[in-house]
Amino acid sequence: MDETLSQALHWTTRGIEIAGILVIVVGTIIATITFLRQKLRGDSSGSFHEFRASLGRSILLGLEFLVAADIINTVAIEPTLESLAVLAGIVLIRTFLSFALEVEIDGRWPWQKSQSHGREKRLEPSREGHPD
Repeated sequence: MDETLSQALHWTTRGIEIAGILVIVVGTIIATITFLRQKLRGDSSGSFHEFRASLGRSILLGLEFLVAADIINTVAIEPTLESLAVLAGIVLIRTFLSFALEVEIDGRWPWQKSQSHGREKRLEPSREGHPD
């Protein structure tokens, strides 16, 4: 039974890794096709920024899948001190990459996003009871 569970976990992590790779590849293809369509139509205003943002989002989502697979692999399949240290390094690097990509996509720090959204909502005048 222990060997069966180990094999199931192994194939589960491989499936999650494949899903992460597919998300990155499919996201890259879709972002590229969308970018090229916009260029061919002559709609180039902001298309490069949108392309980079779409590409970054697909990479971020793919990284989330890959981190999940690494966590399952380390915690459930190979729970050794060495594999835990490797996981910590991988998570640290991928977290830095995710953080850097998010800053690149949004053009601001993540904590600035939540603060600016709150300010926008507070500064927005209420439309209730005002005729247009």
